[in-house]
Amino acid sequence: MVGLTPLLTPRTVAIVGASKTPGELGNVVLKNVIGYGFTGGIFPVTSAEQEIEGIICYKTVRDIPAQVDLAVICVSAPNCPAVVEECGQVGIKSIVVVSGGFKEIGPEGLELEKKLLSACHKYGISMVGPNCVGIMNTHVPVNASCSSVFPYQGDIAFISQSSAMLTSIIDWSKSNHLGFSQVIGLGNKAHLDEADFIEAIAKDPMTKVILCYIEDVNNGKHFLEVVTRVAKQKPVIILKSGSSQAGAQAVSSHTGELAGSDLAYETAFTQAGILRARSMTELFDLAVCFSYQPVPQGDRVAIVTNAGGPGIVTVDAIENSGLMVARFDKETLDALRANLPTQANIYNPVDVLGDAQSDRYGFALETVLKDPYVDSVVVLVCPTAATDPENIAQTIIDLNQKYPHKPILAVYMGGAVLAESAKILARARIPVFTFPEPAVNSLAGMVKYARIAETNTQGEEIILDDVDQNKVKAVFYDVIRDGRSVLLGSEAAAVAEAYGIPAAPIKLSTSPDEAVALAEKMGYPVVLKVASPKIMHKTDVGGVKIGLTNSDQVRDAFIEIMENVQRYLSNVIPYGIEVSKMMPKGTELIVGMTKDVQFGPLIAFGLGGMYVNLLKDVSFRLAKGLTREEIQAMISETKAFTLLRGYRGERPADMISLIDMVARTAKLVTDFPEISEMDINPLFAYEDGVSALDIKITIQI
Repeated sequence: MVGLTPLLTPRTVAIVGASKTPGELGNVVLKNVIGYGFTGGIFPVTSAEQEIEGIICYKTVRDIPAQVDLAVICVSAPNCPAVVEECGQVGIKSIVVVSGGFKEIGPEGLELEKKLLSACHKYGISMVGPNCVGIMNTHVPVNASCSSVFPYQGDIAFISQSSAMLTSIIDWSKSNHLGFSQVIGLGNKAHLDEADFIEAIAKDPMTKVILCYIEDVNNGKHFLEVVTRVAKQKPVIILKSGSSQAGAQAVSSHTGELAGSDLAYETAFTQAGILRARSMTELFDLAVCFSYQPVPQGDRVAIVTNAGGPGIVTVDAIENSGLMVARFDKETLDALRANLPTQANIYNPVDVLGDAQSDRYGFALETVLKDPYVDSVVVLVCPTAATDPENIAQTIIDLNQKYPHKPILAVYMGGAVLAESAKILARARIPVFTFPEPAVNSLAGMVKYARIAETNTQGEEIILDDVDQNKVKAVFYDVIRDGRSVLLGSEAAAVAEAYGIPAAPIKLSTSPDEAVALAEKMGYPVVLKVASPKIMHKTDVGGVKIGLTNSDQVRDAFIEIMENVQRYLSNVIPYGIEVSKMMPKGTELIVGMTKDVQFGPLIAFGLGGMYVNLLKDVSFRLAKGLTREEIQAMISETKAFTLLRGYRGERPADMISLIDMVARTAKLVTDFPEISEMDINPLFAYEDGVSALDIKITIQI
């Protein structure tokens, strides 16, 4: 934890604003530092007292006769900037500002917060907060917070943007015997944020899993760089609440309409290898499983149960979550057949029947644990007249210790009858659930993480050295000089050509004769479209003519389109008529881009044409750092992939060309951040190659 070591594992702590008055912030924090086993130097700072709790007080941090690793600031908000300045002057590099009254109260508080941040930058101080609970490390131990409770020692780190959420969870964890390594209250995140702590805690040998509750991300680029790296080392599980304030802003393109407000976070989390929890329950279910059990080596799950119905429910949950119901080898089946009652089911799920005691449970459980085709086991216990839940629990514990490389999750389906045995399991670090579905969902999360951890790299970032950036710059310059933000079709085609994006040739004509000349050069058939960024739906005003096969048709179509526009939109003066080569029919796709304020451009892929918004068969990835492997995965997530592979006798599409085309689009929008929207719809995929028919590009001016 280089850089944040003095903050997270301090040897000396100063409490600035310490107080003798019970209930005051400075008194609560001081008592927490004293009362939870901190063995380092404690320095209360206050001009009102000479000593508190038998500890000598100092009037300012200047008077402390030792180097202070961490200063916890509890004074009123207006006095905080001066205190931070003093801390910087005496060389204190880590501070926690517990005090509130900053940007959360409005403009006046925001100005105070800016002063804190300015002092931190000036002196190289690392600051948590302001307006935060503080920090806790159970392995130091130190409780540099205003929380009324201190968690049990454990191996789960919890980082929370919400103070209420943090204190509530700690209180809950005490009654559930759940232990934490570190607890961080982020508060306003004026300086240090979740990415800084995720990076630091990843190096903590006492932490197995990192949990976060966040409402937003301050720096999307830094966040992704850190978490992508850390997720290979330890599970990072995030509960992200609220709608994204930095969500996709575009609404005029198909891609913008398909991108929901939370899409950028979902996409970023997926690419970074983050496990996203959908509820507090799921967040801590996953935390318990990762804390208590080993990461499974595969997705094959065995079920041992004393009731058929719950076993079937568990099978359904496994299949719905993408896991596999394990198929036992012959040796396992023979052993189960020979030793279980004839009425028992020996195939997965293994039903040991309602009268099963701990010995029968133990035999069945050990037999499936030994099976080489089993990666994890879910054990279900339902209360029957014959059930001995406490001895069954002890049997599960013993076998978990005997087979430590295969996770066991217990489902004790009941209430009071099973309550004590469930506690026995939990104290022995066996995850216990009341119903099968949450257990299976947690197991699915563990398997997903196993795949993330075993993938050392997601492939090399795309490098294209055959693009012409200067040509694109020239097109954009002309567009901006013309006072426009939307490119004409011919301009968009020129941009595509500069980046090697295969597209139907499109050229702008300003007279019937010029249109004919362009058509003759391209070769028939051709399409004519009115060229005007003010006309969004060209067919509605008779602005499109397709399937033109000779010069007379082209000349007549040019004149007719101009007359139609004059009739329906007399105030619009077109730039001309675009002539494009009519391409043969292929599989209709869409490739698009919409921009997120935090995470940058998002690339979309899916079924295109007229059904794009109806079917919404689309997947997304962040353009930055996109690899060919990620593009392949993005394509395979859609129903369009079934068509592309060849459906009902159709020949498969050229996947290599398609992947290259998406890669070039990602490269374009990454190289030119001024592109705010881009739609290629439809894109035709062929057995040999691809071709963009209609390209819309909008730039920021």
